[in-house]
Amino acid sequence: MMAWFVFVVASLMVLGGAVGVITRTHPVHAALSLILTLFGVAVHFVALAANFLAAVQVIVYAGAIVVLFLFVIMLLGVDKVENLQVEPFRLQRPVAVVVGAAVLSFLGIAIIVAKDAPIVDVAQSTAVSDAVRGGAHDSNIRALARDLFSDHVLAFELTSVLLVIAVVGTVVLARKPRKGELA
Repeated sequence: MMAWFVFVVASLMVLGGAVGVITRTHPVHAALSLILTLFGVAVHFVALAANFLAAVQVIVYAGAIVVLFLFVIMLLGVDKVENLQVEPFRLQRPVAVVVGAAVLSFLGIAIIVAKDAPIVDVAQSTAVSDAVRGGAHDSNIRALARDLFSDHVLAFELTSVLLVIAVVGTVVLARKPRKGELA
């Protein structure tokens, strides 16, 4: 019963924060709503006994990415509404479409190729079994690395794409209007 309550409360945090990110017009308020969403996801991780992922969620995303957004917003004063119809670079949108299509096609190719890849059982792996039997100190690190870069490589790569999108979003928020553009 308690697990259900935690799930409902964390889900309401995630959904409420996500709606706040979309509906808030002030960038600082939207960033604070994003923090609420990230903390809700961290609560889900804790409920699933993934404490390491919860800590990484709070430290990396809420602690670093959102703080980076807030620094850019507050230090550069980009909390003004910009006219999105004015293109600073004329080829920006066509290049973005081509790059997006290329990323999606590479992702599709990777998924098709990964379907035929052999599945490595971590318990059967010689490095992990030797580390467990031999008492090596880094068996958890090896198991985590093997799991992360074999079974969950797609999620790992999508996380890196998400971080790139965060940096691009920060640059877009930080750009200053040129003369002749509406501020």
